[in-house]
Amino acid sequence: MSSYVKLIYATLLSLLCLGLNAQTFTLKGRVTDEKLSPIELATISVLSQGKVTFTSLKGEFELTLHTADSVVVKFSMIGYKTKTRILKNPRGKQTLQVVLHESDNTLGEVSVSEMRRQTGQTQELKKDANKLAPTASGNAVEELIQTQAGVSTHNEMSSQYNVRGGAFDENSVYINNVEVYRPFLVRSGQQEGLSVINPDLVEKIGFSTGGYAAKYGDKMASALDITYKRPTKFEGSLAFSLLGGSAYVAIGNKTFSWSNAVRYKTTKYLLGSLETKGEYSPSFLDYQTYLSYIPNKRWQIDFVGNISNNQFNFVPADRETKFGTMQNVRSFKVYFDGQEKDLFRTFFGSLNVKRNFGEATSLALVTSAFQTKEKETYDLQGQYWLTQTETSENLGVGTYFQHARNFLQARVTSLKLVFAHKSKQHDIESGVTLKREHIEEHSREYEMRDSSGYSIPHTGTDLHLIYSLKANNKLDASRIEAYAQDTYRFGGKNENTRFTLNYGIRLSHWGFNKETIVSPRVSLGIIPAFNTNLTVRFAAGLYYQAPFFKELRDTTTSNNETRATLNKKIKSQRSLHLIAGMDYRFNISGRPFKFTGEVYYKALSNLVPYSINNVKAVYYGENLSNGHAAGIDLKLYGEFVPGTDSWISLSLMNTRMKLNGKSLPLPTDQRYSLNMFFTDYFPGTERWKMSLKLAFADGLPFSAPHRQLENHSFRAPAYKRADIGMSYRLLNNEQRGTKSPFKNIWLGVDCLNLFGINNVNSYFWITDVTSQQYAVPNYLTGRLINVRALFEF
Repeated sequence: MSSYVKLIYATLLSLLCLGLNAQTFTLKGRVTDEKLSPIELATISVLSQGKVTFTSLKGEFELTLHTADSVVVKFSMIGYKTKTRILKNPRGKQTLQVVLHESDNTLGEVSVSEMRRQTGQTQELKKDANKLAPTASGNAVEELIQTQAGVSTHNEMSSQYNVRGGAFDENSVYINNVEVYRPFLVRSGQQEGLSVINPDLVEKIGFSTGGYAAKYGDKMASALDITYKRPTKFEGSLAFSLLGGSAYVAIGNKTFSWSNAVRYKTTKYLLGSLETKGEYSPSFLDYQTYLSYIPNKRWQIDFVGNISNNQFNFVPADRETKFGTMQNVRSFKVYFDGQEKDLFRTFFGSLNVKRNFGEATSLALVTSAFQTKEKETYDLQGQYWLTQTETSENLGVGTYFQHARNFLQARVTSLKLVFAHKSKQHDIESGVTLKREHIEEHSREYEMRDSSGYSIPHTGTDLHLIYSLKANNKLDASRIEAYAQDTYRFGGKNENTRFTLNYGIRLSHWGFNKETIVSPRVSLGIIPAFNTNLTVRFAAGLYYQAPFFKELRDTTTSNNETRATLNKKIKSQRSLHLIAGMDYRFNISGRPFKFTGEVYYKALSNLVPYSINNVKAVYYGENLSNGHAAGIDLKLYGEFVPGTDSWISLSLMNTRMKLNGKSLPLPTDQRYSLNMFFTDYFPGTERWKMSLKLAFADGLPFSAPHRQLENHSFRAPAYKRADIGMSYRLLNNEQRGTKSPFKNIWLGVDCLNLFGINNVNSYFWITDVTSQQYAVPNYLTGRLINVRALFEF
C-alpha cells in the first residue's frame, strides 16, 4: 500500500474518532438539599436514552450520555420535589450543582394542647406514673402493666402477666422496634430476676390488650412497645433499697447521646418471709447501654446492648404450713436436705441504621441478636408429716425427692428492613424480617414419693418413680416475617367528625413445620362531631401464636418414663379478636379524667393445652382444643388529687376450652379482677407523697401435677394484696436554685403486703399409700418493710 493511501486511511480514521467523541459527553455533579448537605442515593435519569444512576454517599454522580440538541435530565428523591434540567447541545464534560427542595406533602409542625387521644388499639402509658410506688419485684414497667384493665397477675415476685385469658408466653415485647425474649427455663416466681426493660432508660410506653396493628409480631394476647429516650444533656440517678439498687448516667446533645444503666437486685430479704426457711442467695445483675448518633437529619444510628446475669442459690432447712378451715386445720411439716442452683445468663444487642428521605420518609435496617445460657439444677429431699391438728392424726408421713439437671442454650438472630412514609392523612409502614433460631436442650428430671414405707405409685411388686422426664432436643430453623399497614386519618361528611383507620396484613413462614400464616388486622377510631370528648373504637383481626420452643415439646410415656421430643407437625394457635371500646374525657373541679371501656370476644382454635406445674407452664405439645375468651374491661383514670395520676380498673372475663370432649376453663380463667393505684400529697405540702396499690383478683384453676388436665380441676383462693409507700422529698432543685448537684432527693419507706394476707402461689401435693392426694398451699411473701432512697441529677 502506498504512503498516499495510508495517509488517507489515517485521516479518515481520525475524523471518525473525532465524530464519535463529539456524539457523547460526560455529566458530573453533586445533589444537595437546601442546606447544601449531600443527598445520598438520589436518582439521576435520562429517560430518552435509558440511562439511570444514583448519587454516592457524598451526593456526587457521573453519567456518560449521547449528545443531542437538548438532553432532559431528571433528579428525584423520595421526600423531595423532582427537578428537571435541560442541557442544550452538551459536549465534553458538563458539571451541575443541583439543589432539591423538600416535598410539600411532608407533615407540618404539630402542637399538642391536650392529653393524647387513643384512636387506635395501643394506649400510651405515663412512664413516671408509679416511679415512687412500692414494689416487690423491682420491675417498674411490668408492675405498671399489671394494674391495667384486662391484665392479671397472681405473683408479686414475677414480672410476667396474663392478658385477657392469654398465657405468659402470649405477650410480645418490643424495645426500639426489636422483639425481645425472656429466659426459657426460668419459673415465674422466686427464680425470676430483673426484666429486660430498664425503667431508667424508658421514654415511651405503648401497650395494647388486643386488636393491635400488623407491625407487632405473632402473639395472641398483647403487645408492649417500649421506646428508649435520647437525652440531650447530662443526667443521671442513683437508687437504693433493701431489695437492691440501680445507677443511671447519660450524656448527650442534638447529635450524640449515650446512656448507661446498671441494676442489682437481691430478693433474699423478700424470700425470707416465705414459710420455707433456709439460706436464700439470689443475685440478679444487669447492664444496659443505649447509644444514638444523628450526624445530620438524614441519618440516625442506634445501638442497644444488654448483659444479664441471674443466679438463684437456695439451701432449704425446714417448713411448716397450716391450712384448711377453722374447723378442719391441717399442719404440714418438712425437714429438708439438698440445694438448688440456677443460672440464667443472657446477652442482647440491636443495631438500627435509619435513613430519612426528607421529614416524611425513612428506611431502616435493624439487626439484633439474643443469646441465653441457662442451668436449672436441684436435689431436694424432704421428710414430711401431714397431720390433722384437732386430732393429731397422721394423714401422711413420708419422704419425697426431687432431682433436675436442665441445661439449655438458645440463640436468635434477626435482620429487619422497615420502610415508613407519612403524609397529611396517611402513615404507611412496611417491613420484612429474617430470623435464625438455634436451641439446644438437655433435661433430666424425676421425682420420688414415699409414704409410710411405700413408693408411690404403689403396685406391690414394682418400684416406680411418680414422675420421670428426659429431653435431648435441638432446633435449627429459619423464620420469615413481613407486614404492611396504613393509618388513614380523614373526616366524614360532617368535617367535625374525625376517623382514624388502621388496616394491615402480616405474613409469616417458619421452616421448622413448613407453615405459612396470614394475619389481617383492622381498627377504626371515631371522634363524633356531637361530642369531641368521646372516642369510639372498633377492632378485628386474626392473630396467631407461632410455636417457638415450649409449645413444641411433645411428651410420650413408656415404662413410666416420659420423653420430650419436638413435634414438627404442630401448627400455630389462632385467635380471632373482635373488640368494641370507647373513651370519654371529662373534668371534675377543673381536673382531667378519662373513662375507658372495652368489650371483647376471642375465638380460639388450634390451642396447645398446658398446665401450671410449680409456677411453670408445661405444654401438651399438640393442637388439641378450641375455645373462647370474652369479657369487659373498665378503667377510670385521672387526677383524683390535683397534680397526681391515679386509676382504678375492673375486668370481668369468661373463658372455656374443649379438651377430650370436656368443657374446661383456661388455666388463666380469672373471672374478675379489681386493681387500684392511688397517689396523694399530705395537706399543705408537696414534700410528702403517698402511693397505694390494691389488687383483688379471682383465683386461677389448677390441677394435680403429672395428671391429665381435664380430670382434675380446682380453683385457688382469690389473690388479695395491698402495698403502701410514703415518700419524702428531701431536696427539690428542679430549677437549679441551689448549687447542689442533685435535682431531686427522695427518701421513702414501703409496707409490702400491708395486711399480711397469705396468698397462694402454687401447691405441693402429698400422696398417701391409697393414692389420695392432699394439696398443701405454697404461700407468697408476707408483710415486709422496705426503705429506699432516690437521687436524681
